[in-house]
Amino acid sequence: MELLTSILALVAGVGAILLVIAALLGDRAPFARPIVGWAHRRRNELTLAVSGVATLGSLYFSEIADYIPCRLCWFQRVFMYPLALIALVALIRRDRQARWYILPFAVIGAGVSLYHFLIEQGVVPDSDSCSLFGPACAEVWFTEFGFVSLAFMALCGFVAIAVVNLLPAPSAASSNSDPSSLEEPS
Repeated sequence: MELLTSILALVAGVGAILLVIAALLGDRAPFARPIVGWAHRRRNELTLAVSGVATLGSLYFSEIADYIPCRLCWFQRVFMYPLALIALVALIRRDRQARWYILPFAVIGAGVSLYHFLIEQGVVPDSDSCSLFGPACAEVWFTEFGFVSLAFMALCGFVAIAVVNLLPAPSAASSNSDPSSLEEPS
């Protein structure tokens, strides 16, 4: 299961990078605009897919594989779990404005995940407060490909969700004029 979820996280992370590149290319590359348009139209579905898989994966690792979440893992869960529910409601209601509710969770969650990953990598020192209520935040349950850990997988998920929900509307992607053209109609 570690390998499968690591691959899924890498797919989400690479997908986010490719979407950013496509959005930056705009009309300069004929393939870019349809990709951005597709992702923009499917952002609720993509958000639900990423957050749903992340939530189920998180529950698998803690409840079935018996990996005890550290304090920062719990904070990441606080920001990921609601995203699945918000995305599901947005999908059912066809709410094209849900990204404004989704983005704060995704951006803050990405910050927590990045901080956690940096602690795991030894770039940032682990505070003693992490180990007061569970395992140390620097404790890594597993790594795949030499760097993919649970915190890195969460980071990929949050970044993918943020990127998908930050994509401009396809018509706005090629417009260089009015910044208000980035707004969607209600």
